[in-house]
Amino acid sequence: MKGKVMKHKVVLLPLDERPCNYKFPFDIFKNSNLEIKRPDKKLMGDKKKPADFQTIKNFLIKETKEATALVIAIDTLLYGGIIPSRLHHYQEGELLERINVIKEIKINNPNIIIYGYHLIMRTPQYNSSDEEPDYYEHVGKDIFNLGFFTHKEELGIINDEERQKLKKIKVKKEYLNDFLGRRKINLGLTKKSVCLVNENIIDFLIIPQDDAAEFGWTAKDQEKIRTQIKEFNVSNKVYMYPGADEVANNLLARLMNKLLNIQPKIYIKYNSLSAPWTIPSLEDRYLDTTIKYQILACGAISVSSMSEADVLLYVNAPSDKMITAPYQFELKGRGFTVFRNLVEFIESIKYSLTTLNKPVILADLAFGNGGDVELVRMLNQENILMDLASYSGWNTSANALGTALAQGLVYLKFGRTKEHLNFLALRFVEDIGYCALTRRKVTETDLTLNGFNYFDVKESEGLISEIVKKYLTDFINQELTSIKDNITIDKVYMPWRRMYEVGLEITYKEGVKK
Repeated sequence: MKGKVMKHKVVLLPLDERPCNYKFPFDIFKNSNLEIKRPDKKLMGDKKKPADFQTIKNFLIKETKEATALVIAIDTLLYGGIIPSRLHHYQEGELLERINVIKEIKINNPNIIIYGYHLIMRTPQYNSSDEEPDYYEHVGKDIFNLGFFTHKEELGIINDEERQKLKKIKVKKEYLNDFLGRRKINLGLTKKSVCLVNENIIDFLIIPQDDAAEFGWTAKDQEKIRTQIKEFNVSNKVYMYPGADEVANNLLARLMNKLLNIQPKIYIKYNSLSAPWTIPSLEDRYLDTTIKYQILACGAISVSSMSEADVLLYVNAPSDKMITAPYQFELKGRGFTVFRNLVEFIESIKYSLTTLNKPVILADLAFGNGGDVELVRMLNQENILMDLASYSGWNTSANALGTALAQGLVYLKFGRTKEHLNFLALRFVEDIGYCALTRRKVTETDLTLNGFNYFDVKESEGLISEIVKKYLTDFINQELTSIKDNITIDKVYMPWRRMYEVGLEITYKEGVKK
């Protein structure tokens, strides 16, 4: 970093206590112009156990009095976290009192900048109660299909086969009433957040679409909110696009750029002609539309040529249908082979780094739930892994994109810091090593042998985390050969005592002999 930079105190209320929400934003912006203050992790709840409202309120009121800005996950303020937002039994009146805390913050500190995000409650497309009410274990898919087909019927676009499927769906009234009753309350509170934008209490709001679909309950709620946004004429201050766990990164990047009084220019480079027009898994619109929304959300702007850009966004995406990362070796079809050109993609990255001398953000969106092993192998072979401004390929397309954009924009201004290198190395180890490779290996072999299952490994730091560390060490030695001597795994843990996500602490040391 060149010289000292003025630090601004920013209060962050994360969406939950997992690393992606609690740790990623803190680590990405650690060496920026933002000094982030978070609640102690012990105050953030634990999966289905919500954070205590009064404790969170006290933290916010105290810390925002002399802060420059607040970035707030409104679901955490109201419900205690993302999972509790799908399980609660609060009445609307109590929640309306809770959301007024944001008004109180603005009254106490009229000059504070408030950026918020408030989810539309998701509708998973499968049977599982891991993150939903108990009945979702048996009727989750039916609830999704009921909303999906009913919505298409209302729009007059349902076909005969779908109509027959709709007639066969049976969901107990008590289950449906619980699900729809909570949706109605949550929707009302999300609309209240839009009202706070209209009242100039919240300066900027993102309404993420968590696990979205083109039709269904979530899409119908989205239309109701979109109508309200148009009525208030606040489309320039309320964005709605797919995502959830990356949104704090978007908002912090926006804040960073606002306080620096800059609007970085980003050129988008895809790996194939059709990549921009794919609809990623669990999303409801073309990839290019979401990318441009996220760029704007970060306080940047997309431009039409490399020459005018400050930073280059390289997007590795499928040319047709997205598949899940752990199965990329057996399921990868023509959309990943014939219709995309990774060789040209890598050569272009090298040209941008060495000839144009421009930062490269690499959003690895080819697969769901993990990165592209072939891509990273090629980067490793060219010895340019650590020359990137950022890399991300974890979980959903929107999650990975928002993480890559935020880190890349921090790099653009603050350069190759120790914090940058640690987070960049972390992404390769987690997104490729764990998400794409190790998670499936452990699930198919080690869990059953040791009496565990995918959703329950008993301990955050126990036998499974030790096994994961061994596999990840092997991965670094075998796949990240150009940087293997520079990486140390300091800690491995399973945040929600399950296999879906992993917690990692990684150190990257420069100057180590290859």
